[in-house]
Amino acid sequence: MACLGDGGRIVGRAAVSALDAAGLQILVGRLAGVADEMGAVLRRAAFSPNIKERADCSAAVFDATGEELAQAEHIPVHLGSMPASVRAAVDAARSDPRRLVEGGHWVLNDPFAGGTHLNDITLVTPCAVGGEVVGWVATRAHHADVGGMVPGSLAPDADEIQQEGLRIPPMPLTREVIEVLMAASRTPDERRGDLDAQVGANLLGAERLAALAGQPWSEVLAYGERRMRAAIAALLDGSWLFEDVLDSTGPRRDQQRPAHVHVTVTIAADEITFDFTGTDVQRRGNVNAVEAVTISAVVFALRSIVDPTIPANGGALRPLHIVAPSGSIVAARAPAAVGAGNVEVSQRVADVCLGALAQAVPDRVGAASQGTMNNLTIGGRGWVYYETVAGGQGGRPGRAGMSAVHTGMTNTRNTPVEALERAFPLRVVQYAVRRGSGGAGAAAGGDGIVRDLQVLEDCTASLITERRVSRPWGLAGGAPGAAGENWLLVGGDEHDARPLADKVTIRLEAGDVIRMATPGGGGWGPA
Repeated sequence: MACLGDGGRIVGRAAVSALDAAGLQILVGRLAGVADEMGAVLRRAAFSPNIKERADCSAAVFDATGEELAQAEHIPVHLGSMPASVRAAVDAARSDPRRLVEGGHWVLNDPFAGGTHLNDITLVTPCAVGGEVVGWVATRAHHADVGGMVPGSLAPDADEIQQEGLRIPPMPLTREVIEVLMAASRTPDERRGDLDAQVGANLLGAERLAALAGQPWSEVLAYGERRMRAAIAALLDGSWLFEDVLDSTGPRRDQQRPAHVHVTVTIAADEITFDFTGTDVQRRGNVNAVEAVTISAVVFALRSIVDPTIPANGGALRPLHIVAPSGSIVAARAPAAVGAGNVEVSQRVADVCLGALAQAVPDRVGAASQGTMNNLTIGGRGWVYYETVAGGQGGRPGRAGMSAVHTGMTNTRNTPVEALERAFPLRVVQYAVRRGSGGAGAAAGGDGIVRDLQVLEDCTASLITERRVSRPWGLAGGAPGAAGENWLLVGGDEHDARPLADKVTIRLEAGDVIRMATPGGGGWGPA
């Protein structure tokens, strides 16, 4: 097994003899267990409700070259793109080996260097044994505010990335870097606590991974590749096309028109290609995804239709090829704003990939789920609240969709009402299933939710949502799910309810209520 040494050179390490089937499964499980334990430590030590309660964080472990060995079952949009961040950190460390020290950490959030959007801060830590780097561990966590033009750093009307907050290229995590991040954030104490939690999780992960040094990690990667190639080879060869839309790319009039995402999926023998040629070019606004986010969505869609026991590692991705035209909304170039690319474009990329795969394997793919994360950010003096809101899952072959769940590229939880009201000057007035919002079908789509959130002091709110015009599609004769709705109830008055755009920033006064009715999932099969 090749490893990166202290001097940036490749150093050979003797590997243990080949494993039998049982030994291989044990090693796969132990590596995944390291990532699971890292995630548990991060959540327990975090300060913010967004990480502690909602679990908006992820963890994974890597070999010395930066290839992923295992991941925890955390956030799909984090995990599929995390290898790009780790590779960027490894390359930066190699470029200046003097800065690669045992016990040190590398930090980044730059979307154009393997990141997703600026809120997602990735911490990468080398795992060293006897002065030799044998692997890497990484955590990614959504920090509720990293500066920018609005509280929460997800500005619906941002046009370039500088408006979205502090941008950190891959660099060592030093006291000076931490102080710069604290100075940029509206909630520095919370940021410091969440970052400390990431450090603790990474230190534990590096210790656990070091205990497995010398094991044949390359066999784990080879096993993942064999399993994925076999799964793809069992599918029908051919090409399938699918297209869907994003309702808008921002709040301005010229942005209130759809953007198209197009994919052609080609299966040939034991390899599969997702080609996004024909997708619209990147637009003014922040509804643009970097390529790492698109890779995440493709990986999610592919893993959704193959055997779930296939290890989630870099080897399993070797038969996968992605064509994402540079400068499109699925592979945006700097200095584009990309905050909503991570949370909304990723959902639509997953939808089109699954829509194409449904033609190849109709018995394995359900109708479209809600197709949005329903992002809501509210901030006042010294506090920032962020949450993605659940909706309906699409109906599946032989089974109805689930109601009021997070779907697609997010795997977070709802913030418990008690935790939300304790941490922020907010009150949950209504929280209910949105009955009848799921599409009809032999397997009906799941329902969305209706939630009324009242602010108790003057503040600023930003919404970034989708499926407010287009509707989650049905499959095999099923009906589409209901579109979502956003409302402002001035002073909490039902008789003064004003519709809000899908993407908007507004000032709120104490007593105002934000009502969000989230989309239902599409139905599967004729009703």
